[in-house]
Amino acid sequence: MEDFPWLSLLIALPLLGALIVGLLPRGGEELVKRVALGVSLVVAVVAGVMASQFDTGGARFQFDETYWWIKDFGVHWAVGVDGIALTLVLLSVVLVPLVILASWNDADRSGGVDVPAKRSVKTYFVLILVLESMMIGVFAATDVFLFYVFFEAMLIPVYFIIGSYGGAQRSYAAVKFLLYSLFGGLVMLVAVIWLYPLSAKPASEGGLGQGTFLFSELSKLNIDPTTAKWLFVGFFIAFAIKAPMVPVHTWLPDAAGQSPAGALVLIVGVLDKVGTYGMLRFCLELFPGAANWATPVVLTLAVISIIYGAVLAIGQVDLKRLVAYTSISHFGFIVLGIFAMTSQGQSGAALYMVNHGFSTGALFLIVGFMIVRRRSARVDAYGGVQKEAPKLAGMFLIAGLSGLSLPGLAPFVSEFLVLTGTFTRYKVPALIATTGVVLAAIYILWMYQRTMGGPATEKVKGMADLSRREVWAVGPIIALIVVMGFFPQPVLNVINPSVEQTLSRVDKKDPAPTGNVAENGARP
Repeated sequence: MEDFPWLSLLIALPLLGALIVGLLPRGGEELVKRVALGVSLVVAVVAGVMASQFDTGGARFQFDETYWWIKDFGVHWAVGVDGIALTLVLLSVVLVPLVILASWNDADRSGGVDVPAKRSVKTYFVLILVLESMMIGVFAATDVFLFYVFFEAMLIPVYFIIGSYGGAQRSYAAVKFLLYSLFGGLVMLVAVIWLYPLSAKPASEGGLGQGTFLFSELSKLNIDPTTAKWLFVGFFIAFAIKAPMVPVHTWLPDAAGQSPAGALVLIVGVLDKVGTYGMLRFCLELFPGAANWATPVVLTLAVISIIYGAVLAIGQVDLKRLVAYTSISHFGFIVLGIFAMTSQGQSGAALYMVNHGFSTGALFLIVGFMIVRRRSARVDAYGGVQKEAPKLAGMFLIAGLSGLSLPGLAPFVSEFLVLTGTFTRYKVPALIATTGVVLAAIYILWMYQRTMGGPATEKVKGMADLSRREVWAVGPIIALIVVMGFFPQPVLNVINPSVEQTLSRVDKKDPAPTGNVAENGARP
C-alpha cells in the first residue's frame, strides 16, 4: 500500500465527519456525540495503521503525495511525514477522541462561571473535528504555501470555540488570540511569498530556475545571507507567537483562562507545537546560516521563557492560567533544545513536544473536571480533594509530577536530553535553565498541596470522584506518560533520523551525536 493516499485520507476523514455531524437532525445530541467520537476513533485507527508502515531506515518523507494545486504559482497539494511530523500527527489523533469523551456533557465544555446556559452541542463537535483535520494537515504539509494555508485555517475553529464556548471574558480572549495569530501569520506570509521569486532565479544566481513552494526544492536554495536573515525573522516571529515565547506570549494565559478545558488540551497540547515544529522544520532547514546567526538571541529568549513562565505560574490563583504559564516555561525548554544545534538537544525537543502534549493534556482535562464540580477555577475553591475524590487526586498527582519531569515519567527523558544537549555547547544557558526544574517542583507541588492535600474543606465536602467516562478520557494519557517514561526509545528511533537530517543542513559541528538513549545516559 505504498501508493495509498494515507495523509489525504486522514485530512479528509474529520472534515467528512464534521459534515455528517452538521447534517444530523436537531435535538439528537447523544447521536451527535457518538458520531463525533466514532469518527475520531476511525481517524486514530487509520493513523495507527499508517504509522505501522513507517520505515525508520527508509526515505525521510514517507506516505508522500504531490499534486498540482495552483500551477501558475508553483503551489502543490504536497503532503508527507518524517519521524517528527509523524509523532505529532499521532499526538493529535490520540488526543481528539479523549477530548470528545471528556466533553460529553454540556458542563464539561464550560470555560468557567457566567457562561451561556445552552450552547450548540452539534457546533462544538463540528469545530473539534474541523480542527483535527487542520492539525493533521499542518504537520503533514510539505509545500510551504500549503503549510501556511493550514497554519491560518486552524485559527477559525479555535476562534469560534473560545468565543462561543468560553468563560465570561471569552470575546476578549478570542479576539486577542486571533489578532496575535493573524499578525504572525501575515508576517510569515510575506516571507513565504518572497521564497517564490528566489526559487525562480536561475541556478547561477542561487535559484532553482522555476518558482516553487515545495519544501524539498526550497531547501536547495542558495539564499544570500542578508535575505536569509529577513526570511528567518519572518518565519520565526509567527512561530514564536504560536509557541508561545516571551515576549509574544500574552495571548495564551487569557485564552487558557477562558477556553473550555477540552479544547484547551488541543490548543496547548497540539496547536502550540506548530510553533516549535515550524522552527525545527522551516527556520533551521530553509535558513541554516540565519539560524546560526540568530541562535544567541533565541537561546536568551528561551531561557527567559523558562524562568518567567515558572515564576508567574507560582503566583497564579487560577488553575487554568497556572497550567498555561507552566507551558510557557516548558516551551522554553523545547526551543532551547532546538537551537542548541545538537542531536541530543533536538531529539529531546522533538520528544518534549509529544510528552508535553500528554502531560499538559492530562492536567487540563483533570482541571476541567474539577471546574465542573465546583464551578470555579480558583485554587482557593479547593482543599483536601483527595479525601473526597481519591481517583481524581491520584491522576492529578501523576499528571502534575510529569509536569515537573519526575524520573520515570515521560517528560523527564526529553528534558534531560534537552539540558544535556544544550550543555555540550552552551553551558551558561543550560545551567540557568536548570533553575526552571527547581521552580517546576515548587509550582506543581504547591498547586497539589493547596487543592488536594490536607483535610477536606467545607467547599469540597461531597465532591464526586471521577466517573467511568472521565477515567476513560484521562486514563489512557496517564498510561502513556508512564509507559513513555520507561520506554522512550521506540519514539526516539522514529525521531532521530529526522533530527540527523536537520542537523546536516545546519553548518555546525555536532559534539553530541545521536545514539541509543541508554548509551547517552538518558534512561531514567
